[in-house]
Amino acid sequence: MDKLEGFAPAKINLTLHVTGQRADGYHLLDSLVVFADVGDHLTCRLGEMSLAVSGSMAQGVPVGPSNLVFRAAELMGAQATITLEKHLPAAAGIGGGSSDAAAALRLLADLTGRAVPDQGVSLGADVPVCMLARAGFMRGIGEEVTPVDLPPLHAVLVNPGVPVPTGAVFGGLASKDNAPMEALPQGISVDQLLAWLSRQRNDLEAPAIAAQPVIADVLQALRESGAGLARMSGSGATCFGLYPDSKKAADAALALAHPGWWVQATVLS
Repeated sequence: MDKLEGFAPAKINLTLHVTGQRADGYHLLDSLVVFADVGDHLTCRLGEMSLAVSGSMAQGVPVGPSNLVFRAAELMGAQATITLEKHLPAAAGIGGGSSDAAAALRLLADLTGRAVPDQGVSLGADVPVCMLARAGFMRGIGEEVTPVDLPPLHAVLVNPGVPVPTGAVFGGLASKDNAPMEALPQGISVDQLLAWLSRQRNDLEAPAIAAQPVIADVLQALRESGAGLARMSGSGATCFGLYPDSKKAADAALALAHPGWWVQATVLS
């Protein structure tokens, strides 16, 4: 094999509890993460190191060493020609860059036969769970990842197209020592999962809304579209709504169309 293609799905934090802060400043997290069937696409070929970016969200994406895909190749000690077809908004709370890096790590591991060092944690807190690329718990500073079996969820993702500085969101937390998630029952049904999720939180939602009040408008629009649960993902600004079936999700996506908003019906798993 001299060339491989891969998919980098959007990462969605169904919950995100901030349970503490280490002396070095890193926050401790307790999060249930799933992945969407929408995302970016990568192609890797061993050879001269380069990164080319195309796609609907390519504008402004760096192609040099600051890009996590480029850094993933450096971490693997690999020279590769990489193309990235970018469809996920950047800095949006859905792990676009981290998922791209994880996809690059998987492809380069297959191409070179080398193991991925530290599961990519040195590239960022979201990279280890993005290496899993399926439902899982994310704990610690992101390095503790445990797969979990969940039923698929029909959802709509909405990003209002505004930047949300992660540092400001974490800095705006009223408390950095919050309760962890409740235990998740095994063999949970969709209805039981929705009831369980309604009792959990995203602790970053309130400070993100304080930084960008439009997030509250997105959440309200999702609820008015019939979402059984609406919540922000990660540090924002992307929010998700959960629906009973694919038709209701598709209908909601059409109703949520708004100038400047990125709206996608999807399945989370």
